[in-house]
Amino acid sequence: MESIIADNIKNIALQTIKEEIKAISDLLNYIDNDFICAVELIYRTNGRVIVTGIGKSAIIANKIVATFNSTGTPAIFMHAADAIHGDLGIIQKEDIIICISKSGNTPEIKILAPYLKSTGSALIALVGNTDSYLAHEADYIINCSVVKEACPNNLAPTSSTTAQLVMGDALAVCLLNCRGFTSKDFARYHPGGALGKQLYLKVSDLIINNDKPQVKIDSDFKNILFEISSKRLGMTAVINNNKIVGIITDGDLRRMLEKNIPIESVTAQNIMSLNPKTVDKSTLAIDALGIMKKYSITSLITTDENQNYLGVVHLHDIIREGII
Repeated sequence: MESIIADNIKNIALQTIKEEIKAISDLLNYIDNDFICAVELIYRTNGRVIVTGIGKSAIIANKIVATFNSTGTPAIFMHAADAIHGDLGIIQKEDIIICISKSGNTPEIKILAPYLKSTGSALIALVGNTDSYLAHEADYIINCSVVKEACPNNLAPTSSTTAQLVMGDALAVCLLNCRGFTSKDFARYHPGGALGKQLYLKVSDLIINNDKPQVKIDSDFKNILFEISSKRLGMTAVINNNKIVGIITDGDLRRMLEKNIPIESVTAQNIMSLNPKTVDKSTLAIDALGIMKKYSITSLITTDENQNYLGVVHLHDIIREGII
């Protein structure tokens, strides 16, 4: 690729980003009383938020709905074109409607807006033209005006859709804070993702999938070797009355053999390491991972609140869950 072409591409990309940064920066001037009232209205409603739009605004509406739902504000997407062909039945008593449009004057919006008003639900216009038909019909106006699109022809929705998206995020984050939404709440709404697992998956959820390697203090070398190899965790706990007194790893066995100690005289007590790293069953898997990293180990012995031996959590268990 000729350098002049590469430089041109870079300049266009930088200019696009600068245009969108300018559009977002201008939004700081539009956080007004209508925005505050819209947040309070949504926060206090017992209904849901119905977000609608058409074209690129509909795509942004879908993302805003997803953000609302994942942060504790029940929301549903309703396509503006489908709404005037039967989907208005989605709207229930006490629902709040957010209609997204750059111009606020498209034919679909002009048809839809009166019907939205007829439902009796409050109408919030997230609009780029505050003197538009939609803005005049709305109960509250959230201004998303942009000076120009990042598109060089000032046609393709670029800066305008970015502004809509950012205003939607601003609404969602304000509502999140109003609700006192915590990391535990986030985990409840994201149980299947890696982020959610970091917030709820406990060691006790992982050890049930593993065998429970254990030997007694007086166990001989043969039993120790069998326990480590058969349970496939590279170690075994040494227990007395179900309490942890030590740990033996495959590394301990290798070091013992290197010393040419007669194996027929070896017991667990002779080669075990004292004070092994343990975690309570209620420990989060992500915290167990932190302990493993800190001490450069791959397994942690797990106990209950009475220090009874329950099993072993291995680094592979955490990797398998996709937490790393």
